[in-house]
Amino acid sequence: MKIDLTDTTSSKINAALMDARRAGGAGAAGMVLTLVIVTDEGSAYDALKAANDASREHPSRTLAVIKRAGRSPRARAETRLDAEILVGSDAGSGETVVLRMHGELAAHAQSVVLPLLLPDAPVVVWWPENSPAHPAQDPLGSIAQRRITDAVTAESPVGQLAQRAQSYTPGDTDLAWTRITGWRSMLAAALDQRPAKIISAAVEGESYNPSVELLGLWLTTRLHVPVERVVTGGPGITAVRLRSADGDIVLDRPDGLMGTLSMPGAPDRQVALKRRETSELIAEELRRLDPDDIYATAVRTPVERLREPDGAETGAAAGTARAAKSVEAATAAPVRVSAKVPAAPAEAPVKAPAKASGKAPAKAPAKAAARKTVARRTPAKSLPGTPEAAPAKAPAKAPVKRATKRSGS
Repeated sequence: MKIDLTDTTSSKINAALMDARRAGGAGAAGMVLTLVIVTDEGSAYDALKAANDASREHPSRTLAVIKRAGRSPRARAETRLDAEILVGSDAGSGETVVLRMHGELAAHAQSVVLPLLLPDAPVVVWWPENSPAHPAQDPLGSIAQRRITDAVTAESPVGQLAQRAQSYTPGDTDLAWTRITGWRSMLAAALDQRPAKIISAAVEGESYNPSVELLGLWLTTRLHVPVERVVTGGPGITAVRLRSADGDIVLDRPDGLMGTLSMPGAPDRQVALKRRETSELIAEELRRLDPDDIYATAVRTPVERLREPDGAETGAAAGTARAAKSVEAATAAPVRVSAKVPAAPAEAPVKAPAKASGKAPAKAPAKAAARKTVARRTPAKSLPGTPEAAPAKAPAKAPVKRATKRSGS
């Protein structure tokens, strides 16, 4: 059943809900909580569909708050409340009321929502997109026991985690944390089956996915070991590696459907790690309405605690191959050099060292030989100050003196 109310009030909406319940034959409400969804026209359909699917597990009254302040001054001056009531099969297992607030009424949404809350029932507020910086200080968030945000829809998901850590209040949670419940369960079960001293860990996943950061922060706080953040192409989280002295415990999910759990001394096992729909995430969050202390500890851990490995650590196999090639090149290089030496022509022995060791050492022997040749053919006066000039003078004067003495005698 669908009921449209234009330019209405909260009291008229309550009266229409009671009439629809009586027409359906239900004497009591039979709902366990009130779910308030703060969204816009673009995300309203998907959010309501997820809430209706989750209501089959948690029958609730869903209030979708759509703020339409208006763009022109005339539209902003017009204050009006339009409502769309869905009951029966159109609303899952509960009741759905879509509230479209026009003009200045959009700034006072809590005044419309308060009369529509179920009496003596918990209140949960969910922001599918554009969540406030401080959910607990928001007018609608202040009346709720649980406040659900989604960091993956933010412009900077990792920066959104820092904002969530700064503004955390007991009762806050994020769907990025809910998405890693299966990973946390499987890793905890693996360590329970095979207790080991974990030395370090590595989390692999997409660069813009805040769930990867939260999983790494959770491992850091629980294991007190350094955790590496490895960027992959996804989808989502692709693998988690826990390194120990006995071997690595690896939980790998490359396709986003099935995971493989590998442990030392045990065969590989296939585990279900399918990426869940938003309705399943909301249903999980509605199961507990008390503060999540583990989430609080993880989100308050600085993201800088996660270390990104360099290129050599990221591709270990590729680095080993490159190292092997460099060793082969280093050992083969001297062989190539020594093989070229005997191949030089025999007529020019001086030029062979010049090719192997450079031009500077080859010029020095050539100049020395030229100086010796000039010293033998020219008088000693033409080479003053050279090392070869001194020995050249002595042999030239000695024969002259001997000849003079002989002639005088």
